[in-house]
Amino acid sequence: MFNNTEIEQQVAEFLLQIKAIKLQPNNPFTWASGWKSPIYCDNRVTLSHPSIRTYIRQKLTTIIQETFGAVGCIAGVATAGIPQGALVAQELGLPFIYVRAKAKEHGRGNLIEGEIMSGQRVVVIEDLISTGKSSLQAVDALREAGYDVAGLAAIFSYGFDVATENFKNAKCPFVTLSNYNALLKYAEEQQYILPADVEVLKQWRTSPDTWGQ
Repeated sequence: MFNNTEIEQQVAEFLLQIKAIKLQPNNPFTWASGWKSPIYCDNRVTLSHPSIRTYIRQKLTTIIQETFGAVGCIAGVATAGIPQGALVAQELGLPFIYVRAKAKEHGRGNLIEGEIMSGQRVVVIEDLISTGKSSLQAVDALREAGYDVAGLAAIFSYGFDVATENFKNAKCPFVTLSNYNALLKYAEEQQYILPADVEVLKQWRTSPDTWGQ
């Protein structure tokens, strides 16, 4: 598993600075799933900041090479993983494809967009890992289409135990540039949050499905 404290902290700093991540323990967000959450992450915001976009592209490229070795293609997960994946594919000089959330209901009915030979060794790119469900749906689609999925790389992970278990069961290794623990450490040190908020934020990560009810 990739582990680089300097990169983890730098990415956490960037995400907080540009408000790609917002922490509101006293005014929680409501996710699409209905979960209450003290954190909201939208890594699409990084695309509007060229220097940060470049840093993320370069570091994703590095961890892919260090963790997965030689690959033949990069696959983005719709929608937020598409631009990040395309940037990484360009950096590596590799073909790019992407996986839809569901097959098109018209035309050729594609689930996977782009054309590469079946059997290619692929790394999947996501912007964010929560439970891992949508990411692993893309992995399954690629495997069913005959591709060899080496693993998945993402910008950030909440670090849920259920995600770790889901990826383990799917036999899909994954790596992220930063994570929830690194974020909390940086946020407390730089006073984005109060010391009293840290315990609340840790409790949420332990039981996100029931927190705030």
